[in-house]
Amino acid sequence: MQTRLQSLIEAWANTLIGYVINLLVQLVVYPFYGATFTFGQNIQIGLIFMVVSIARSYILRRGFNWLHSRNEQ
Repeated sequence: MQTRLQSLIEAWANTLIGYVINLLVQLVVYPFYGATFTFGQNIQIGLIFMVVSIARSYILRRGFNWLHSRNEQ
């Protein structure tokens, strides 16, 4: 079972890698739909989704750890 800190580190690492990939995809995909954003705006949009993703990953991981520890008792 992971500690809370390990869960947070995993959530950060997973999301940071996803952020970089997402930023590159945004730069290619948005123009196809007529959306034009500056590079700075793309970074800001990505950061918003990154914060949500870290919270989601952390909460989900802690929930599964809680269920796992509960089933062991």
